[in-house]
Amino acid sequence: MVVKENRISTLLDPFQRFGVHLGLDRIKKLLADLGNPHDQVPIIHVAGSNGKGSVCAYLSSILTEAGYRVGRYTSPHLVDWTERIQINEQAIANTALVEILQEIQSAIATDTPSPTQFEVITAAAWLYFARSQVDLAVIEVGLGGRLDATNVKESSLVSVITSLSKEHWQRLGPTLADIAREKAGVIKANCPVIVGQLPGSAKEVVQAKAEELNAPMTIVEPATEVKITGSNQTTWAKYQDLQYPLPLLGQVQLSNSALAIATIKVLQQQGWLIPELAIQTGINKTRWRGRLQWTTWNDCPLLIDGAHNPAAAIALRQYVDTLERPVTWVMGMLSTKDHEDIFEALLRPNDELHLVPVPGHSSADPEELATLAIQVCPRLNNCQTHQDVAQALDMAITQSDQDPDRLTILCGSLYLIGSISCLKQNT
Repeated sequence: MVVKENRISTLLDPFQRFGVHLGLDRIKKLLADLGNPHDQVPIIHVAGSNGKGSVCAYLSSILTEAGYRVGRYTSPHLVDWTERIQINEQAIANTALVEILQEIQSAIATDTPSPTQFEVITAAAWLYFARSQVDLAVIEVGLGGRLDATNVKESSLVSVITSLSKEHWQRLGPTLADIAREKAGVIKANCPVIVGQLPGSAKEVVQAKAEELNAPMTIVEPATEVKITGSNQTTWAKYQDLQYPLPLLGQVQLSNSALAIATIKVLQQQGWLIPELAIQTGINKTRWRGRLQWTTWNDCPLLIDGAHNPAAAIALRQYVDTLERPVTWVMGMLSTKDHEDIFEALLRPNDELHLVPVPGHSSADPEELATLAIQVCPRLNNCQTHQDVAQALDMAITQSDQDPDRLTILCGSLYLIGSISCLKQNT
């Protein structure tokens, strides 16, 4: 597997130097040279600041349970590029992805601007889904919406905007209204759009875009938690008339699951056959790695979560507060993130903090993060820096052994979460 993954990286890494450049000209040219495979794939298009991945996971699982052949394209991956491209919850084979990438590489004209790495892997997903003759695909936006490489179709079965917060503002614009304008680019003329709870200025922008395009818009209220006798270990939720078990953790999943169900209801109105039991079973089978997920490190409990922006950090802290336990954080963040806002959301007096670099990416300096963390939360019980995440986890777990009630959490970047998954696989 490592050898094959290296072959994938060998094919994709040369495109990394072209960076992140929003725009549709390159991807449209590439897809045209490949025969426009995206035209053969009906899609649900999912945008938003947070919750996109969970909503995609719910939708894919439900539609698979209903008997459809379902593509799913998400990003980033935790460990392996193949995670991004799946059919019926099964990742594309390494050999299949290598062959498709080689074909794409051959199709790129030398006299035109090169596509970016994200555009190449997105083209691979379209080609794989078209050739596999999926019934539909659930497509997650990479960045923004309007100029994202996934936004190449004139119509969608449903567009979804899960949430909006200030993230990627350097590329999307400084205000929530600016960011909303970019996210609203996934709304298509006369195609339904499902929208989560948005801040006021963002909601106005999205509503105006939907009205302009005559796109029927549904604003979704979160589901409510319900008590089911004999289900002490399982959270149950209710959205409208449907009750269902909720396997993913955190209050935010009441919103995300409701968005998925509202989307499914639109598909039902369009004639897709999706029984209630498929919705309940599909949600119950949903898994989404690296987001409020319990795992172990050296046989000790460890909670992991991306928490890569302030809204995600708030959602993590809300869940942690329900556990009512002291916390030891192991954190690393990319240099481009809103470090102060994330610290303000997460850190509390008497917490312990271990800061690490994010391997293989543009990481924030742990020493600089430590200075900032102490400014944000002067009453931290302990604040240390480490050269790598394994060293930090070992020390955090050792210290937690002296206080069995203390909770150890790894967070701050999905790439950081992915790095420990690699370490665990190699041990």
